Parts: sequence; structure tokens; C-alpha cells
Amino acid sequence: VQLQASGGGLVQAGGSLRLSCAASGRAFSRDAMAWFRQAPGKEREFVAAISWFGSILDYADSVKGRFAISRDNAKSTVDLQMNSLKPEDTAVYYCAAKVIDGRWRVEYEYWGQGTLVTVSS
Repeated sequence: VQLQASGGGLVQAGGSLRLSCAASGRAFSRDAMAWFRQAPGKEREFVAAISWFGSILDYADSVKGRFAISRDNAKSTVDLQMNSLKPEDTAVYYCAAKVIDGRWRVEYEYWGQGTLVTVSS
């Protein structure tokens, strides 16, 4: 599968951004989809994940209540709506996919190229 992330940019603290990831090459609707991020000098970390039809959602504590993941299986896209952004949300954001195995935060097989989000204070 190929994943193409977009939507990153520069935003002031308190603002919003919407990231989008377009998937191609396999039965997208059967995959778990997720967003991860990597800040400068830090390890990549889990942000959010969504199951086949959106019935299962998982969020990192640091973004819960501020970020929302969604997917459109007809368009093979997964979005991340990010609200109330903080400077500590600054990172390269990656979308990822894998065959669902019940583990939402680890061992993703396919990765997009990343899109940079910068939140100024």
C-alpha cells in the first residue's frame, strides 16, 4: 500500500489544522489506520488510530479531546483534525496502515512520507 500525507503547515498555538492521508494499492477498508508523530530529537510516538469502519478509536493521552481521527473508505482517506494546538504538538506527522490485529499502537507495516506541523507560541 502507498500512503500520501498532506495538510501540514505553520499555525499559532490554539489554532487548528486538518491532516489527510490518501491510501492506494490494497483493500484500504480492511486496514487499521493511524497517525504517529516525531518531534525533533524525540522518538516517534503514537497519536491516534481507527478501525475498519471507525467503531474503534484510540488516542494518545496527550491529544485526547483535541484531535479527532476519521476515515472515508470510499475515498481511501484518513484524516486527523487537530484543534487547540500547542507548541509541543510540533512534529512530523506520519500516517500508517496495517492489517487489523487488535493492537492499535504498534507494529504498523505501511508508512507515508510525513507532513510537518509547526505550532508557534
